[in-house]
Amino acid sequence: MSEERDMAKTYLEGQLAPVPDEIEAFDLPITGTLPPELTGRYFRNGPNPLPGQDPGHWFTGPGMIHGVRLRDGRAEWYRNRWVKTKKGVYVDDQGNFDLAVVPANTNVIRHNDRVYALVEAGLPYEMSPELDTIGPVDFGGRLTTAMTAHPKEDPITGELFAFGYGFFAPYLTYHRLSKDGVLVESREIPVPGPTMMHDFAITENYVVWLDLPVVFDLDLAFKGEGMPYRWDDHYGARIGYMRKTGGPVTWVDVDPCYVFHVGNAREDAAGNIVVDAVRYSPGTFTGMWGHISGSPNPVHEVIGSRLHRWTISGATAREEQLDDRTVEFPTINDAHTGLPGRYVYAAGGGEIVKYDLTSGAVRVHEANGPGEAVFVPRGTAEDDGWLVSLVFTDQGSDLLVLDAQDLGHVASVHLPRRVPRGFHGHWLAD
Repeated sequence: MSEERDMAKTYLEGQLAPVPDEIEAFDLPITGTLPPELTGRYFRNGPNPLPGQDPGHWFTGPGMIHGVRLRDGRAEWYRNRWVKTKKGVYVDDQGNFDLAVVPANTNVIRHNDRVYALVEAGLPYEMSPELDTIGPVDFGGRLTTAMTAHPKEDPITGELFAFGYGFFAPYLTYHRLSKDGVLVESREIPVPGPTMMHDFAITENYVVWLDLPVVFDLDLAFKGEGMPYRWDDHYGARIGYMRKTGGPVTWVDVDPCYVFHVGNAREDAAGNIVVDAVRYSPGTFTGMWGHISGSPNPVHEVIGSRLHRWTISGATAREEQLDDRTVEFPTINDAHTGLPGRYVYAAGGGEIVKYDLTSGAVRVHEANGPGEAVFVPRGTAEDDGWLVSLVFTDQGSDLLVLDAQDLGHVASVHLPRRVPRGFHGHWLAD
């Protein structure tokens, strides 16, 4: 078997290997003590191809949500369920994309007491609290584009801010939902071309856009193999900000890079916009993309994805690297979304990391292949709570619970099977 073929299968092997079926188990064993106030559901979404299926890329397999129910110090159940999206083709006889034919495999959130499985290529899918698929959601016909897998809920107003990007014009569309889950605004944001905009940010007053040089490639799309996106040295890189209430976008050029995930953004005392995110250099991105796409590039920078900061003042941006660790999946206490905050959490290859952005201190908890660490609040202090993450063990997988203040071990819920590496999760408190 050729090296290229070996690389093409990495998303079906090892910690990425899919599980073959849906199961459930009850009264799960625990090491440590689960706090009784940690009562709710932890859901985590990610790609999980069907048995015998080769989706061609890690990002494109059908979505599967793994759920653990905690209540009163017990782990009541584990279950995993595919998100049962519509079957068919993406394009109809008129050449229109069917936004309901998607693998809803990237994130799972709750807004206005409705649970949504999300992928940026199409519509959200509503799920029940027991992980049954209810169906695609277009908010009463108002959502006519795709919707990001990373909407931002404003902790002050309760509004949900989102966007959709497309292969063809309009390339970027801004969406705003009310606290009650009504889509109240959708409008085009002009950008030069069809970029892959995975994430964005909000502050108290602004929406922050990341217009970066990974673009749609029609030739790759016609081949039908994996993700039809590539790095484009000629596109440029810029960050834009606009008022949540509308108005023009102010665009600021930055050094070429890519960002999958934002930690947070805020306005500082001087009125600057500060964005903390995990940054990929051009060489790091192309090497990583080739690896998971099955087209390895032997000549690339092996630098890693670093926590990075942009401080934007008017039409200029100052950039700085905050740490030299390779990390991904930055998270925060969601009560600080778009607001000043001191702490960011992230997952590295063998550790969960806590960044104190005020003192510069870093804490680390070693773990085997940790996933995104979701913050669950306990008290009113910013880091008074727990971090919940899926990790690998010799027996399979655990749901790991850490104290968010010192990253000390609180409890491990031993799951009945290995949970493949995935993307994003959410804590749904009762």
